[in-house]
Amino acid sequence: MKTPIDRFRFRPYQRPAAGWGALRSVTHAWLDSRQPFKNLRAMVQINQHGGFDCPGCAWGEAPDEGRIRFCENGAKAVNWEASGCAVDATFFAEHSVTELLAMDDYWLEYQGRLTEPMVYDAQTDHYKPITWDQAYEQIADHLNALASPDQAAFYTSGRASNEAAFLYQLFARTFGTNNLPDCSNMCHEASGVALLESIGTGKGTVTYEDFAKAEAIFVVGQNPGTNHPRMLEPLQQAVARGAQVVVLNPLRERGLEQFQAPQDPLQMVTNKASPMHTAYFRPALAGDIAVMRGIAKFLFQWQDEAEARNSERLNGHVDQEGRAGNGAEGKGIETGPLDLTFIQQHCEGFDAYQSVVTDTSWDEIVAISGLELDELERAAHIFARSDATIICWAMGITQHRHSVATIQEIANLQLLRGQIGKPGAGLCPVRGHSNVQGDRTMGIHEAPPQSLLDALATRFEISVPQSSGVNVVRTIEGMEKGKIKVFVGLGGNFAQATPDTANTHNALRNCDLTVQISTKLNRSHLVTGRDALILPCLGRTDIDIQANGPQAVTVEDSFSMVHASYGQLRALAAEMRSEPAIIAGIAQATLGEKPVDWLSLIEDYTRIRDLIEDVIPGFEGFNEKIQQPGGFYLQNPAGQRDWQTNTGKANFIAGPLPPPLPTAVLEKLGSLGHKADLVLQTIRSHDQYNTTVYSLNDRYRGITGDRRVVFANIEDIHRLGFDDRQPIDVVSIWEDEQERRISGFTLIAFDIPKGQAAAYYPEANPLVPLESFGVGSFTPTSKYIAVRFEPSTIAERIV
Repeated sequence: MKTPIDRFRFRPYQRPAAGWGALRSVTHAWLDSRQPFKNLRAMVQINQHGGFDCPGCAWGEAPDEGRIRFCENGAKAVNWEASGCAVDATFFAEHSVTELLAMDDYWLEYQGRLTEPMVYDAQTDHYKPITWDQAYEQIADHLNALASPDQAAFYTSGRASNEAAFLYQLFARTFGTNNLPDCSNMCHEASGVALLESIGTGKGTVTYEDFAKAEAIFVVGQNPGTNHPRMLEPLQQAVARGAQVVVLNPLRERGLEQFQAPQDPLQMVTNKASPMHTAYFRPALAGDIAVMRGIAKFLFQWQDEAEARNSERLNGHVDQEGRAGNGAEGKGIETGPLDLTFIQQHCEGFDAYQSVVTDTSWDEIVAISGLELDELERAAHIFARSDATIICWAMGITQHRHSVATIQEIANLQLLRGQIGKPGAGLCPVRGHSNVQGDRTMGIHEAPPQSLLDALATRFEISVPQSSGVNVVRTIEGMEKGKIKVFVGLGGNFAQATPDTANTHNALRNCDLTVQISTKLNRSHLVTGRDALILPCLGRTDIDIQANGPQAVTVEDSFSMVHASYGQLRALAAEMRSEPAIIAGIAQATLGEKPVDWLSLIEDYTRIRDLIEDVIPGFEGFNEKIQQPGGFYLQNPAGQRDWQTNTGKANFIAGPLPPPLPTAVLEKLGSLGHKADLVLQTIRSHDQYNTTVYSLNDRYRGITGDRRVVFANIEDIHRLGFDDRQPIDVVSIWEDEQERRISGFTLIAFDIPKGQAAAYYPEANPLVPLESFGVGSFTPTSKYIAVRFEPSTIAERIV
């Protein structure tokens, strides 16, 4: 099968986000699915009670939303998954793995759904059919032959359901390892680490309803117009009712400027749009921590000024006998911007934090933040005047070296005004994939809490591993060194989603066995171990029929709401199996009926949910709760001002503003006699979700027909001796002197701050050194890569 071809062009997009452009895009995706009328029936059931949860992002549902409950990218995700085209034995007989490796990621996934289990034949370089039982036995043979259970790694994508995730971690821990790396390691790991230390929970504290009560919403390091389009509506409504919506983002993103609501007839008929923000600041890459520090410094300054004025007023009200007057009544006493009562009752470490902020100079704050002092003051005034503030963030914050410290600085700021644990206020990490938060709740974690291990040991009478397992970075290192010999991927596209692409591919090829449980063909199926299996699974849209009839799975959104999801479309092929069924089949072949009768659980998923109820707090009455419309809320202790930290209170945590690169790298740049030309961040296009690319276009940035582009400021382009639209190579700079290069990219002059560049993920992933990760999180630093440009080493392209 071929894919559509469109000549590359760049034309800045002038229209609002969503609106007619979204409807045209959805229509194209719907028709391109090859089964449009079948999919149309399914689309009206997206995010509906009794329907299926969108396989896209983890944004939550408003209780009173109307009939249509999906966005443009949600519709694309559904039609992309529910393809009428099959990738079967005939396809693999026609195409060798080497031939497929030469195709781009878009072409690979465009071919359709995987429909039958396949095994790689290294002699012929082709995949060939294998029965399910043979596949399970091959996995079991490899696993049981390992010298240690820690020689296996079990990776999880955020697409997996709660039921699949729970069985997966139970299998891995019964087998004997905590090697459960997952996609959280590459995105919001810093959020969990930071918030757990600051407020005692790794999750956000707000609910969907809080957005309608907020007086100010700060959107930091996030592009919801592309990555969470359903977030645009509550932001639009906030601006319309007079709330402040403050954006901190280096790029001018269309989805943060103007929005045309597809479900608003008046806007659609008149072709009007609404503003998406009341203030837009463009900090330096990695400068957000200094922005938060600057706002805090203004708050302390204003608090001191208010207290000084109060002292003057009180000193001026002394009676004739020299005694103080009747307190502060009627004397214009100011409270100042800090919530001192909240701080005293609920917080620890305030004095040390205040001292750190006071000692941070304005010159340092301005230099690191990339904002002018008056901009910082304006942001601080907005924050100080709001009695109900939500701060949201995404991977623009989490994929830096000092992401944990940045998020803790965000938490510090909210604590100063008591903006956690009250209506319309709180901390909101906006998660990516639809159940990435639920997977962590279910125990997908290489460093699980002791309470989970104890609960598993007690309920299932098993000896669970006590030592921490490996995260994504350590998994790659382990495969490289031969310490991890079996890799099992539950969804996702590990080979492309991870950093340092060439080294990651070599690491996967060093495995004895790689197993991919997948819906569609991707590069991870082609970067194989010495043995390799593809196991085709059902997607969120597919009806899952087991022995006791159609089954529901459950997911958890960014607001800790747990929903039931019922597939609506008949599976494309009878050989496709559900993720829980595949995990149970592997477990049964490897462990027998230890510690459960795995195959019996698959007959009826209520049995799996009964086990979850026994082990995971908050899931009492699980099977009954998911029957109610909207699902149920997992209580958040910090949202109730119950601080489950080491101090029993919310913790102010602060230190000196850190450099964006390790000292050794900074020294390396100096020893090379030059500095990096620019710092580059990876971004996603509008026609993309995670590594899934729906087309080669990026409507909001004006790109059509190609993804091999680098965005830079025109002044930087000329300063470096290049021209707009010139083909270039990009080389990253790191202390190990290993060359990391992407070649034949087109340089595009774009509205981006000087000193910065941007390129698409995963095409730019080869530039990210594996050793460049966040302190405390091990998250790859994909938002801050020191690079230089060189003239292209491949033939120039027509642009």
